[in-house]
Amino acid sequence: MTFPSSPGVARLQALIRAQERAQSSRLLAASITGALVSAGAIALLGLSGWFITAAALAGAAGPAAVQFFNYLIPSATIRFLAIVRTGSRYGERVTGHEAALKALAALRPQLFEGLARGPARRALSLAGGEASARLVQDVDAVQDRFVRLSAPWSAGAGLAAGVGLAALAGWGAALAVALAAVVGVVLGLVLGRRLAEPAGRRLQEAVGAFKTDFAALAAAAPELQAYGMKDWAVDRLARQGGAVEAAAEALARAGGWLMAAQTLAMALGVAGAALAAGPASPPLTALAMLAAVATVESAGNLLNAFRQNGAVAAAVQRLGALLEAAPSVEAAAPVAPSLHLTTPDLRLAPPQCLAIVGRSGAGKTTLVERMMHLREPLPGEIRLGEADAATLSPDAARALFAYAPQQAVLMAGTVRENLRLAAPSADDAQLWAALEDAGLAERIRAAPSGLGVALGENGARLSGGERRRLGLARAYLRPAPWLVLDEPTEGLDPATEALVLERLTLRLQRTGQGLILISHRPAPLALCDQALAVTGIAADGRIRARVQPIRVAA
Repeated sequence: MTFPSSPGVARLQALIRAQERAQSSRLLAASITGALVSAGAIALLGLSGWFITAAALAGAAGPAAVQFFNYLIPSATIRFLAIVRTGSRYGERVTGHEAALKALAALRPQLFEGLARGPARRALSLAGGEASARLVQDVDAVQDRFVRLSAPWSAGAGLAAGVGLAALAGWGAALAVALAAVVGVVLGLVLGRRLAEPAGRRLQEAVGAFKTDFAALAAAAPELQAYGMKDWAVDRLARQGGAVEAAAEALARAGGWLMAAQTLAMALGVAGAALAAGPASPPLTALAMLAAVATVESAGNLLNAFRQNGAVAAAVQRLGALLEAAPSVEAAAPVAPSLHLTTPDLRLAPPQCLAIVGRSGAGKTTLVERMMHLREPLPGEIRLGEADAATLSPDAARALFAYAPQQAVLMAGTVRENLRLAAPSADDAQLWAALEDAGLAERIRAAPSGLGVALGENGARLSGGERRRLGLARAYLRPAPWLVLDEPTEGLDPATEALVLERLTLRLQRTGQGLILISHRPAPLALCDQALAVTGIAADGRIRARVQPIRVAA
């Protein structure tokens, strides 16, 4: 199977090949047992046909012939072949799927790392449902590639066994069986490429689009209900579901054509073997005919792989897009925490506190996201330490900042799990201290499980203000020289806001961190030494801003 060339697809193929090497012993065992399944099944069917026909002829010949007919050896051989086939089938399934699951267990984290460490614009362009579809659905499709690696070995062993058995009835019968198998594979390859691959691609893409829309509409369910848009949402999902159903039907039709091709090849093989084995005894003729059926059938896994090729190819392309190479940057080295904005000429270092103000949409959040490489910084716009931020690696830049965004995203886990995203090794005492500084400790202590209380999807069991303060506590746990807070008190009542700001002041004095604060509220701005007024984004993408006294900003 070939894929359109791109850096991301090439990287993914390299990862897949590395996993194939890592799982080579299991894949080899799956291939050997798969070959034994095919050879055993063909030998079993052929011998059974010979045995039944020979036994019938012996019975028709009279009691004397029955007495001399040796049925013990064939029946024992049939029992042995049945055991070999069953045991080999079990071994093939266990080793093949074990190899696939272990490979994918290693592949998923690498794909997620590629998404997390790649260019920020790519991560920002992926909706939640689309990211989930790629990391779950597309990776599952790649699993089929590992499971089907034994298919050529099974088909090859089946062909060898079938031709060998048919040769007992004459070389003409063996040639007929071989030709039938070749016809079946060629027809499967042609139909797979013409019908199954395009349908598989469409199905993979349609399911991804459906999941993306479903995730977006589910997140907006309260608004859709409030504005009476439920029917519109249902119709939209129905259209997406219709596209999935149409693609699935096309793939099923392609599978039907593949089965028809296999049946045609079987018929040709049976007829050819019967005609070519004319002079042979009836038991051997029956053996050759059944060998033809089993030989063509042994290529079934190979034909199924042809049917799945389109889905696998689409999955590889979509996953490869997550691994597109990031822009080359200088080596990540420790960076001094000083901050220099070139327009205007503003230099800062901890423990200074800067307020970033301006109308909504002016570019305040864009500016801080460029500082942290959450968006790509423009060359010459921001300097961190002595380096242009655009030349630093994302890891080097982000190490300087602890960030509480305006809309903090919370996992559907516990309070403890959400806080430890910022400090995986933090103990409970540190978590409680951060919650105290965020003014949320009392609320969490009142919960039955404390730090172990489940928050629900995106913190659904917390109020908006509580989610904001949990995001604030998470930022407090990250040991960085700069604390970046985007509207940290928005939505809080005056008393809670005063408590949060009082504890923030004490925390800054205690830690010596610098503060970069975005806010429209006067109370938080009072914490800052000076203000940067953002007035918009220029045509070349640079942030327009000017420094002004904090009292003017407030």
